[in-house]
Amino acid sequence: MKNTIFTGAGIAIITPFRPDGSINFERLGEMIDTQIASGTDAIIICGTTGEASTMSDEEHLECIRFAVKHTAGRVPVIAGTGSNDTSYAIELSKEAEAAGADGLLLVTPYYNKTTQKGLVLHFNAIADAVNIPIILYNIPGRTGLNIDIPTVKELAKHRNIVAVKEASGNISYAAKLLAECGDVIDVYSGNDDMIVPLMSLGAKGVISVLSHVIPKETHMMAQYCLDNNFVEAAKLQLEYMDLINNLFIEVNPIPVKTAMNMMGVDVGGCRMPLCEMTDEHKAALRASLVKHGLVK
Repeated sequence: MKNTIFTGAGIAIITPFRPDGSINFERLGEMIDTQIASGTDAIIICGTTGEASTMSDEEHLECIRFAVKHTAGRVPVIAGTGSNDTSYAIELSKEAEAAGADGLLLVTPYYNKTTQKGLVLHFNAIADAVNIPIILYNIPGRTGLNIDIPTVKELAKHRNIVAVKEASGNISYAAKLLAECGDVIDVYSGNDDMIVPLMSLGAKGVISVLSHVIPKETHMMAQYCLDNNFVEAAKLQLEYMDLINNLFIEVNPIPVKTAMNMMGVDVGGCRMPLCEMTDEHKAALRASLVKHGLVK
């Protein structure tokens, strides 16, 4: 097995915006400090939850550089640098490495998609261009493209491709992935409602949205799993299922940003085309936050 980037709960951190739409780096720094103080095991910057898809190149790299500098080696920083343009992904990945990122998160190509052969060529080309570890990001619900298990096996042969963020929501696929590839590549849950199920099968942790609102509990859920205390881990998983579900009641990161604002952490809104939650969904989200003592 290759070197593991992190174990436990990493946060797919949001990007806070000011009223004028610019990035609020002061708030981002405060959030990183809060997460690390609460036990979060890694910072994943500029992923789906971080709204990297609506950032300019300059903003994207500025966020990565800021996260690396502010985290200052306290936990690993993993930079989202995936693209449906292989050349662009290579350049962005090289820039993230130069900025000091500890690893990269690479989503599968979207819209133009590709074949499984194309996935091997795409990811290997990026991996050849850098010297830091890579986490493949499997989220077919957003990209329309699944990484087949034989493709994962082939990609795991590359020294720099060390893990998969598995966010298909398909427990059967995840079980097969761990059964057939778990000895050659690490797996992280990409879904907060499947932390304990996937870690019980051998996943190393989670790349979490839930950590924004309950970082200590999310860390402990993963740590219990790492300690083989699945009874306590399951208690936490089940206790917070309503909150997990309501954090995804609309397209991520709309609900989690709304929750943070409700909790008094001003992170601003989302960039269009993401928009404000409906009143009905806001009420459901607030009810979960109240239930767990996160707002009054």
